[in-house]
Amino acid sequence: MSDSPQLRMLLSHNFDIQSGIVSPLTREEFVEVFQEGLKDYPACHCRLISHPHWSVEIKFAKDKFTPQEIGEVCAKAMLQKRRDRQSGDRDLPTVLILGGIKLSPATSNLPETLQPGEWGVDVVETQTRDQFLEAIAWDAVTAQKAPGSIFKVELNSSAST
Repeated sequence: MSDSPQLRMLLSHNFDIQSGIVSPLTREEFVEVFQEGLKDYPACHCRLISHPHWSVEIKFAKDKFTPQEIGEVCAKAMLQKRRDRQSGDRDLPTVLILGGIKLSPATSNLPETLQPGEWGVDVVETQTRDQFLEAIAWDAVTAQKAPGSIFKVELNSSAST
């Protein structure tokens, strides 16, 4: 990994899929998606963490990548994992990567808790993109955020990788 200053990003998985479309991933399978997706990026390191909400930690050189660029790599990796496992002709879920920088104090003393200045990212798999974003009030919540403090990446099965 690079000696340049690092940014830390924690990922959680939000699986909003009806039964039978695609199978849920274990925490270990979830981290493997991003380890595989980031393997060609030596300035990035990805590992499984033990936290009730966050599953994956990604550290990356901040002079080489923006958080949004890492989010784009993560979205492509998740969609590729689903394509590799796809059977039949069902539409794959939409992948949303919803990221925001932590500005408030940490909510826990756990060592792997998201800290101020770090990026928390929800990796969402959904069949109902619009309803999901409406349910979490994405537009209202993000309208109050400073530019550069959030990002959204979206890929669906019609996107090319």
